[in-house]
Amino acid sequence: MSTLLATSTTMHEAENHNATQKRKDAGTLFVLKSKGSWIHCGYHLVTSIVSPSLLSLPYALTFLGWKAGIICLVIGGLVSFYSFNLICLVLEHHAHLGNRQLLYRDMARDILGPRWGRFFVGPIQFAVCYNNQVLCALLGGQCMKAIYLLSNPNGTMKLYEFVVIFGCFMLILAQIPSFHSLRHINLVSLLMCLSYSACATAASIYIGNSSNVPKKDYSLLGDRANRLFGIFNAIPIIANTYGSGIVPEIQATLAPPVKGKMLKGLCVCYVVVAFTFFSVAISGYWAFGNQAAGLIFSNFIDNNNPLAPNWLIYIPNICVIAQLSANAVEYLQPTNVILEQIFGDPESPQFSPRNVIPRLICRSLAVITATTIAAMLPFFGDMNSLIGAFGYMPLDFILPVIFFNVTYKPSKRSTIFWLNVTIAIVFSTLGTMAAVSAVRQMVLDAKTYQLFANVTFSSYFSVVLGMTLSGGLHVGKGQLCLPSTIGSSGGTSFPNVILKLIDKSAIVEDPAASLLLLPLA
Repeated sequence: MSTLLATSTTMHEAENHNATQKRKDAGTLFVLKSKGSWIHCGYHLVTSIVSPSLLSLPYALTFLGWKAGIICLVIGGLVSFYSFNLICLVLEHHAHLGNRQLLYRDMARDILGPRWGRFFVGPIQFAVCYNNQVLCALLGGQCMKAIYLLSNPNGTMKLYEFVVIFGCFMLILAQIPSFHSLRHINLVSLLMCLSYSACATAASIYIGNSSNVPKKDYSLLGDRANRLFGIFNAIPIIANTYGSGIVPEIQATLAPPVKGKMLKGLCVCYVVVAFTFFSVAISGYWAFGNQAAGLIFSNFIDNNNPLAPNWLIYIPNICVIAQLSANAVEYLQPTNVILEQIFGDPESPQFSPRNVIPRLICRSLAVITATTIAAMLPFFGDMNSLIGAFGYMPLDFILPVIFFNVTYKPSKRSTIFWLNVTIAIVFSTLGTMAAVSAVRQMVLDAKTYQLFANVTFSSYFSVVLGMTLSGGLHVGKGQLCLPSTIGSSGGTSFPNVILKLIDKSAIVEDPAASLLLLPLA
């Protein structure tokens, strides 16, 4: 017994020593401090996965219907939990061997080869994380504008002004020194996501039982081609909603020994996932059917009149803003690692002028750049869809099963080997379809973007999620252009809630282009 205990202690000491030896750069030394517990890991995982993108799940169900929609939600949850658990097992395996990996690109380098880490995993993870910064600034500004217009309907402030305000808040949070330092902020984030999900569910149930809501219709809109295109949109939306992309960096915050801690953290996370994802998706789709908007909050207002009590609209928007700030600063951590590696000095103390001044400048520039992009390109959805296809799909669904098969080398006759191969093939196919759809829409929209556009709350979210349907949705100078066949038999399906938020008298029809020209508010 004493021999076993001594051996175990020696292993833990070796793991600690190895982690210290590997931290030769300022990035892992200062940003990825391994001091956390499994409950802290749970907070980090919740913040990275349970984000306001879950508010689009009722919209995804409009393309799938009840049965297929619920099945896709369940499969997405099971596969993502399985994939994240595989990452944890691989990380624990290497830590047990004395080679603890702290970054996703470290895993790719050690398992697949140095080029995979440097030229594939590193760039796509950076793109995913920085893309998230831009989207957080966009949605944060949109939520602020929604609150502003609800309290002051005649207000004249523009979207980019709210984006800048949110960016200033992000600028302060970005200076938090390490990932581990976010544990209390991420606990607040967990409470915020529970709050806005509960409010969204309550508002949907309230409106669904009232007489103000249109008759519920759960049929799939459009002809066969449009329905197929809708499915290609809906499945990647659900898959990306379950995405994280920074699981190894979260594992790096755990104090050694790491064995078993990530699984506990994942269980905490998926209890929250089960409550938030399914409650919002089911209640939202039940209340509004195929009229569910890209952001379920948009359904709570009809002709500028709230359908639910004002507090059920104010509170979730405030909670979303708070959670977005935590989500943004968490996804900034891989970028912070890179910046510290380049500009930091591991031989100097973390809070010495030598490290503090470059850190302040670099992190501030990173946030300012993301905020500027968000203000300039409010229709960032096409690029977001492309990055999601090439980013979240590989990082969260494809690479984990490959890492496991390469590391553990299960028999080719075993069930787990072929399960992993099947997951890799299916999600590679889904990622390719989503990428083709995003590139197609980028080509259609390339000539119609307007810098610093002041888009409406619902029209923004319908595009930012990459949900434009065949027939096209474009943004011209001061106008939102939709196909004139909307609502007609066999025409393009599009949530009517967007049309409800626009002054009908201002709609102009362009017969030559078969478009409806809708002014942006």
